[in-house]
Amino acid sequence: MDTAAATPLSFRDATEADVDALVALVESAYRGDSSRAGWTTEADILDGQRTDPEGVRDIVRSPDSRLLTVEREGRIVACCQLEHRSEHAYFGMFAVSPGQQGAGLGKAVLAEAERRARETWGATEMHMTVISVREDLIAWYERRGYRRTGRTTPFPYGDERFGIPRRPDLAFELLVKPLV
Repeated sequence: MDTAAATPLSFRDATEADVDALVALVESAYRGDSSRAGWTTEADILDGQRTDPEGVRDIVRSPDSRLLTVEREGRIVACCQLEHRSEHAYFGMFAVSPGQQGAGLGKAVLAEAERRARETWGATEMHMTVISVREDLIAWYERRGYRRTGRTTPFPYGDERFGIPRRPDLAFELLVKPLV
């Protein structure tokens, strides 16, 4: 058994002191050659950044959001954004260190995020948006109870804060899961 996988996880809300480490984690999971070590890479569809310190800091500071930070042996290995939006919670900025992907860590983080949204805010649903061409990622979420809604929003072409698209057909699709 992989000893890293056997080491317990600790979950906590991010602080401003975590911003640089969280930006580095998110970038490593989605952009550039380092992201290719994991399966969540977006390197074939987007160049540029996935997030920046200002965006992460805004989530950390927002009273209706938290950036759940996941550590193993004192090192940040995953994170996700949770935002309270009335009856539902929004799940975003989900990142797992590329070298730790494929061993159940993502599933554990998602389950903890759902539990916290339900218990902390009384959320009855979790919502998220996924780039619609990411069929493998959408299938992963479907195996965890999320359903495709068919509702899409356009990708913010021209806003480099979200990356530089390598193809013209990108959109975000809303996925929803009941939390009851």
